[in-house]
This record gives sequence, structure tokens and C-alpha cells, in this order.
Amino acid sequence: MIKVGDALPAATLMEYVEVEGNGCSIGPNPVDVAKACAGKTIALFALPGAFTPTCSAKHVPGYVENHDALKAAGVDEIWCVSVNDAFVMGAWARDQQTGTKVRMLGDGDAAFTKATGLTLDLTGKGLGLRSNRYSMLVKDGKVASLNVEGPGKFEVSDAATLLAQSKS
Repeated sequence: MIKVGDALPAATLMEYVEVEGNGCSIGPNPVDVAKACAGKTIALFALPGAFTPTCSAKHVPGYVENHDALKAAGVDEIWCVSVNDAFVMGAWARDQQTGTKVRMLGDGDAAFTKATGLTLDLTGKGLGLRSNRYSMLVKDGKVASLNVEGPGKFEVSDAATLLAQSKS
């Protein structure tokens, strides 16, 4: 499992872009994790799935609400990563009204999630291989803090916890 001090794994996530610009076309666009993190501080949180109850009611809204405070604490970007395709993540972004506050990144084949070692096997529940719920503060591509939830929990990966860590 990835730990504090490790570099994020080499992977490509996918982001659905609704408005063409900044070198991005409308539709799914690849996000090279290493290039996108270079020289930046990223508040990254991951969760089991788009449109799921805790993720939609608490996890994403907390980061949207704390966007300004995270930016003031030195965070350049907020990323939400889920083992879903870019189209689903784009629809969820519209539903959650993330706008430009949270980048909703799909890890459709779970390559990034597998490489971090933070997988969650929900095969018995009909959901297949998913991401564990966690958050991390990433500085220039390296993990500065990591908060992994226990099974079925939502206690340490919330925006308030990561905000406190980004201030220290």
C-alpha cells in the first residue's frame, strides 16, 4: 500500500470536460497523474463509487464546501478519484455541482487504484473492484499525508481532516 513519502503511481486518469479549452476537447480527456501533480499541492480523495450514498451526501459536498479554505491553505487543486468511467464522473460532477472546484477523475480500469494498493473488493455486493475510501495531501507528486478509512467508515477522509493537515 502507498504510504507517506511515496510518489503517486504512474497512471492516466480520465476527466470528462464539458467546455473546450486549455488544450482539452469536449468529452473524456486523459490526465497524466505525474504531469498533473508536478509542482502542485493536490488534495486527493477517493471513494468507492459515483452516486453512492455516503459519497454523494457527505464526501464530495464537503470538498466543494471547503474549496476556498483548502485553496487558502495552499492547495492548488482538489481531485476526486473513483473506479468509474469519465462519462459517469462527468454526470456526477453535474449532479454534485462541483464546477471548477473539484476535478472528478475516473479510474475506469482501476489501474491507479491497484497501483496505490488501496482497492476494495465489493464483488459480493455486485460492485466489483473499487477504491477504498481515503484522502491524501500530495505535494509535487509525493504523498505528504494519507488517511485511509476502515471498512464502512467515514471518519478521516473528509475535507475537514485534510484541511487541518494542509494547514500544518
